[in-house]
Amino acid sequence: MTDTTQRTAQSVTVPAPRGHRRRLVVVGNGMAGIRAVEEVLERGGAGSFDVTVFGDEPYGNYNRIMLSHVLSGEEAEEGIVLNPLSWYEENGIDLRAGVRVDHVDHAARVVHDAAGGRTPYDTLLIATGSTPFFPPMEGLHRGDGSLLEGVFAFRTLDDARALLENARTHRRAVVIGGGLLGLEAAHGLVTHGLEVDLVHSPPHLMNQQLGSDAGRVLRRKVEQLGIRVHTGVRTRGLLGTDRVNGVELPDGTVLAADFVVVAAGIRPNVEVGVSAGLDIDRGILVDDRMRTSAEDVYAVGECVQHRGQTYGLVAPLWDQASVLADHLTGAAPDAEYHGSRTSTKLKVAGVDVVAMGLSGPERDEDEFVVFSEPHRGVYLNAVVRDDRLVGATLLGDVRKAAVLAQHYDLGTPLPEERTRLLLDLGEVQEGAGAGDLADLDDAVQVCHCNGVTKGRIVGAVADGCTSTTAVMGRTKAGKGCGSCKDLVERITEWAAGGNLTVDETVGWYVPGVPLAKPELMAAIRERGLKSVSAVFRELAPGGVEDAKSKMGLTSLLRMMWPEGIVEERDGRYVNDRVHANIQRDGTFSVVPQMKGGVTTADQLRTIADVADKYDVGMIKVTGGQRIDLLGVPKEDLPKVWADLGMPSGYAYGKSFRTVKTCVGTDFCRFGLGDSTQLGIDLETRYQGVEAPAKLKLGVVGCPRNCAEAYVKDVGVVAVGSGRWEIYVGGAAGATVRKGDLLTTVTSPEEVVTLVGRFIQFYREWGNWLERTYEFVPRLGIERVRAVLVDDSDGMAAGLDERMQTTVENYRDPWQEGAEPVTTGQFRPALPLGMPTVRPSQVGS
Repeated sequence: MTDTTQRTAQSVTVPAPRGHRRRLVVVGNGMAGIRAVEEVLERGGAGSFDVTVFGDEPYGNYNRIMLSHVLSGEEAEEGIVLNPLSWYEENGIDLRAGVRVDHVDHAARVVHDAAGGRTPYDTLLIATGSTPFFPPMEGLHRGDGSLLEGVFAFRTLDDARALLENARTHRRAVVIGGGLLGLEAAHGLVTHGLEVDLVHSPPHLMNQQLGSDAGRVLRRKVEQLGIRVHTGVRTRGLLGTDRVNGVELPDGTVLAADFVVVAAGIRPNVEVGVSAGLDIDRGILVDDRMRTSAEDVYAVGECVQHRGQTYGLVAPLWDQASVLADHLTGAAPDAEYHGSRTSTKLKVAGVDVVAMGLSGPERDEDEFVVFSEPHRGVYLNAVVRDDRLVGATLLGDVRKAAVLAQHYDLGTPLPEERTRLLLDLGEVQEGAGAGDLADLDDAVQVCHCNGVTKGRIVGAVADGCTSTTAVMGRTKAGKGCGSCKDLVERITEWAAGGNLTVDETVGWYVPGVPLAKPELMAAIRERGLKSVSAVFRELAPGGVEDAKSKMGLTSLLRMMWPEGIVEERDGRYVNDRVHANIQRDGTFSVVPQMKGGVTTADQLRTIADVADKYDVGMIKVTGGQRIDLLGVPKEDLPKVWADLGMPSGYAYGKSFRTVKTCVGTDFCRFGLGDSTQLGIDLETRYQGVEAPAKLKLGVVGCPRNCAEAYVKDVGVVAVGSGRWEIYVGGAAGATVRKGDLLTTVTSPEEVVTLVGRFIQFYREWGNWLERTYEFVPRLGIERVRAVLVDDSDGMAAGLDERMQTTVENYRDPWQEGAEPVTTGQFRPALPLGMPTVRPSQVGS
């Protein structure tokens, strides 16, 4: 989120004419309240209601589910925005962001806020969500009732920011609670290098969603991340006077802690309901039309209790919002909410988890199908009752999730051989054909993150959205965790009935220039375009520049014109402008080159001296066998590089980055080839070569694969008798893929040539930001082999020649430290994040 997507109440108020329109006041600017407003607007409610929204937080609406991704660094704050402030303005909504509601006088139909305002309403919607639960423990509160310093919840964007700040300045954390939030908090903190203990009072993790066997498998995976797990123990108390310094367990064990995260559950936030005199139990009591005990007062979301149930998942909230909107707008006056069958699909501490219905059998006649591979972190089960799927758990392998969800939601017939539910059903039914999709009920949730049903997707197609991109833009399907994108695409194609239109921008190399890569390159060469602005001027519609296209065009131009281009610094990411990785606090990470992971005592002494001189926040060995100096201010970068006297390790760019090697034949008794020297030769020749995306290489001296060559963009493996196997298109990150065997050669020189030829082929034919593990399967390894090894298209010599030109024009980018390209290249960097704008700043 940026300062354009958040302001205070005064700055985002949009006056609206009153007249005959009813005044709808919403207390709660979270996911449930705003979803209800969206549903009202979709049903034409803009002509019937003037909408005012109160929110405790001084921001627009954001995806609370994704806070764990912000904490772990997988997502920026901007990426979790659901409704920017412009949306409120465009829809005439009076947003009172950062204004808390104190009291509701439902007799007078007036909302009183903490700023002293009085807002009348005709219809009131309470969507105040939930609040963190703090279990009783000694030392939790100070004398004035406030939390002991260093104790945090994990519920809001401000909580995530506070945790990130503490993660930067401390080393030990304790997380209390082993449910979803606790595991996500622990995972996020351990990714920042902290020592993390997790304390959970029930006997196994995620006990609300998982059975004990699945919980044990999950614990094993969590502990592999370096998190110390303590289950079946309650927290006796917190230690520390001015600030927490430890957590005491019942047996007297003390866990050292620089700060503590309490994620022991949530409770419905019913304060506004209590102030209004509504009927309250665990939550605000509502009927099937989401009405409370007061006339014209409704409630939705985590704050409500319906038929004895409260919900903490998004799908029930969407169902409630839909019924409410049907009722308020008159679109379906008889609409009713009868509860939700809950299912959960999420990633917990990096582990995929799906849970629906029962976690295990409850009756003697229940069938229970189980598959477990604890060493691989996989646990699958299915519960069948009366030939219907009534529950399923998938942990670590969720490929059967779509099929099981259909059985669970629709009650479709199950295979007689029950093991096919878990082990061999997916490839037949996950690719659901037209018949399967036709049988799928319109009410079935396709996207659980945003509550999008099959019916909404079909409706979007009927309204003219005949491409997957258009459907996703209209419905938000696939815009959460992204796991449903394939199913969204299949439903769109089926609903379009053969009239599916391909989004023409999909084939463009960058969104701002309507040309595929080959045509774009041909036009650039024909016209001799050597700057990004020239490309826009000559080839973009109306000559309009597109910010999202600049980085891709800069990379393309540098590949096409290795002798040099007209540099425009706004055509580079900040990392490429200063040749270092920017961190969340605005400092940078400096990674000097260590070819093949080999260093010397002198280099290590120099690195240590530089780290001391510039008070480096952390020194870390990277996964690419280098040393990372973290926490360097932008203005210190030139001095750090000068003192290091080492080349860049390219830890920041869309380029050739590193070659990871094993010790090869010099020291290893299993070595079949000198992998270390070959890795150094490859890195020396191709250092810094720009590409559509980053390139990581590995060379190993035998098939034991100690440097993980099989899962690199390019991997080289010695197999004996002077032979080397070359693999391409591997990955070991969020996507795991073993590389395809390109060929086997008989000398290191052939390896160097073929690796360079593959990189140049990828540079010229790969899409912007397309990793090699996507590029190779897209073309097919047979096609890649034919071009590079067999020279089927006569391209080999040209690829080699153009790569040679690129190598000859290499220049160490860290030289810019002594010769800045622009006067502001190394000015101090501002901190990242989304600072709150105070009332006094509005309009400044």
